[in-house]
Amino acid sequence: MKYQIIAGSCAASRHGDNVVNGMKALVLKEYLKLEVVDFPEPELGPEDVLIRVGACGICGSDVHGWDGSTGRRIPPLVMGHEAAGAIAKVGSAVTAWKEGDRVTFDSTVSCGKCHFCRAGQVNLCDNRMVLGVSCGDYRRHGAFAEFVAVPQHILYGLPDSVSFEHAALIEAISIGVHAVRLTPIELGDTAVVVGAGMIGSLTLQAAKIAGCARVFAVDTNNEKLAMAKRLGATATFNPLECDVAAEIKKLTGGRGADVALECVGATDPIKTAIACVRKGGAVTLIGNITPNIDLPLQQVVTREIRLQGTCGSSGEYPACIELLASGMIQVDPIISAKISLADSPAYFQRLYDGEPGLMKVLVQP
Repeated sequence: MKYQIIAGSCAASRHGDNVVNGMKALVLKEYLKLEVVDFPEPELGPEDVLIRVGACGICGSDVHGWDGSTGRRIPPLVMGHEAAGAIAKVGSAVTAWKEGDRVTFDSTVSCGKCHFCRAGQVNLCDNRMVLGVSCGDYRRHGAFAEFVAVPQHILYGLPDSVSFEHAALIEAISIGVHAVRLTPIELGDTAVVVGAGMIGSLTLQAAKIAGCARVFAVDTNNEKLAMAKRLGATATFNPLECDVAAEIKKLTGGRGADVALECVGATDPIKTAIACVRKGGAVTLIGNITPNIDLPLQQVVTREIRLQGTCGSSGEYPACIELLASGMIQVDPIISAKISLADSPAYFQRLYDGEPGLMKVLVQP
């Protein structure tokens, strides 16, 4: 898929709904600088489809990419990987999809040929690329644009009952569902979810669906804890206000929780997750906001704690679509705003500033 930024004005030419040669896109021109510009239509390979974007969520990784802190959003770049829309055009070799089909798609573009893809672990693909990411090894433009092109093998059809706005959160849902699937949960277990942001809120719901009788939520933000309670948390704890591990032990016969799912990725939250589980418990690490942490190794070893890393998702999209369509996973409470491309730069700043009450913002190109 090839893009270039066009200097000056090259507004898209359209005949009805047919794309001729251009579109509007939100481009990260340099760190901390986003602009809505005229942009060429993505080129389609024979196995690709062109999608008219209905909604695309601003992920926390996009916000950290905006300021350059992740090193995975090297400008110039069209970011955005949590999206859904309708097919506008199909490549010459595409037979399973047609114009007008309502779809969402995996954020990971896997090759389908390497050892891990053939083993069903597409999230570990040796040749993986991620939509909306530019890390030096590759540049793959994303869905903060009127149109995005993706290979047909990462597409998933949507039922009419699921709106594009809700479907844009399926990628995030799949992260929580994948993490829960990797966690050794047994029916009736007690779980702790550390970090009650969007991923934590979705992971909490997935843990309940997987059979956890009690799910405790932990966060330093009381607004997020109130949201977690609304979405089904048994109880919530703020580590700035109490000894979380001690409180959870009181509620679990002095043992601790069976499992913890950590959704931040920093030293203190990970230490909290480890302290909250019982001997022989498991901690699944989802968050990765920092590349290195201080690990309480003796606690892990002497209490025989299992640490499990998790990355993206791998085959959970169909289940996530069903969970969303059935109402078993709720996303409406998480959606804070629906905005245009033109409004996006200001909302990136608001998210970066940590504006209270602002969780998931959806861009509707």
